[in-house]
Amino acid sequence: MPKAERGINELYRDDPERADAVVFGRRGLLKGVSLAAMGAAVGAAIPFAARMPTGLIPAALAQAGGAAAPKMLSMPGKAGLVVLQDRPLVCETPEHMLDDEVTPNDKFFIRNNGGVPDAPADPKAWKIKVDGEVNTPLELNLGEIEQRFPAVTLKLQLECGGNGRAGFQPEARGNQWSNGAIGCAEYTGVRLKDVLAAAGPKPSAVYTAHVGADPHLSGQAGQLSISRGVRLAKAMDEHTIIALRMNGQPLPAIHGGPVRLVVPGWPGSASHKWLTRIWIRDKEHDGPGMTGTSYRVTRKPMIPGGKVDDANMTILESMPVRSIITSVAHGAELAAGTRKLPVRGHAWAGELAVSQVEVSVDYGATWKKADLRAPSNKFAWQRWSTEVDLPSDGYYEIWAKATDASGRAQPHVVGNWNPQGYGGNAFHRVAVLVKA
Repeated sequence: MPKAERGINELYRDDPERADAVVFGRRGLLKGVSLAAMGAAVGAAIPFAARMPTGLIPAALAQAGGAAAPKMLSMPGKAGLVVLQDRPLVCETPEHMLDDEVTPNDKFFIRNNGGVPDAPADPKAWKIKVDGEVNTPLELNLGEIEQRFPAVTLKLQLECGGNGRAGFQPEARGNQWSNGAIGCAEYTGVRLKDVLAAAGPKPSAVYTAHVGADPHLSGQAGQLSISRGVRLAKAMDEHTIIALRMNGQPLPAIHGGPVRLVVPGWPGSASHKWLTRIWIRDKEHDGPGMTGTSYRVTRKPMIPGGKVDDANMTILESMPVRSIITSVAHGAELAAGTRKLPVRGHAWAGELAVSQVEVSVDYGATWKKADLRAPSNKFAWQRWSTEVDLPSDGYYEIWAKATDASGRAQPHVVGNWNPQGYGGNAFHRVAVLVKA
């Protein structure tokens, strides 16, 4: 007796190459029995099947694939985020929970590198030191910082450098984020450049080094969980702030309270939580998280999974362009007869603005330009919206693609493979089912 073929769901999960051969055949055509099998797998007819790219794994299978249900966070003051790691705590926000124009504290993702320090009895007594290549070293408590420097309130994007890592093939090291390591909150604090100006950087000053109170998971005193920095020019940008409040409330402890840096547009690891020290250096910082392959991407493409050439690696600074669909959850079921669907979301592009967002429901054969708002201030994400046509009942995928001001657009699949999976920014694909 011949061995029975696995179901299409299991086949795509366990052996994607075999699944492509079974479903698409030698000529890459999806029709007949294969089309019926694919339709059965996604649970409906596929109206735009003829436009499906050869070998495409439907989003309904690629993102579900029979995997176990994710662990959900249960924490006072936080919504049901997806837990990627318990120690240190790492949680992402499902895209449909990011529909607010300003991300509420309870829906904001969590990325820790060590433990969470004990909350201070008096937050205003918390001290920050500024030293190194400065003329006047400072040690100020938060009360003095608030009194001495002008307050500023800005809506700023904060994104983990590994956002989109789950799209890399072969799998890259680290937490397998989808698109939920992002949030745009309203922060209140003081500009870092004002504090640095008071310290007076010397001509030799070129880089910052950030130190926080988060204890190392080993429990070893004095060992830093992470210590990253930025070029002095970025530190002196008027949008880089020492944040004391988040969405009008004292900065929550889980998000770095009572004080953190917010370095928008760059990897979130530069926005150190529980800030205690800004060390100004005369060279590129070399603390934990600054060397090897940490927060580094390739200058020239490397063979995926291949040997790393250190000379080909460079520090990831501005994050790549990305868009997400927030008004429709992945796997949503719509009422029979639904023919028009309002769709909206957010887009952002690190240091740059987003120039356009396009949406497709026919696997990229055609694209519709969405309405795109300007950011409320630089480094705030941009709201986009449109309406798509669904010609009949069945299975659809809504794709969103953003393009930045330099003309770079999101790719169909994640490119520029690197060992720790930074910069993955493929289209966001959402599967929806219009019931028959």
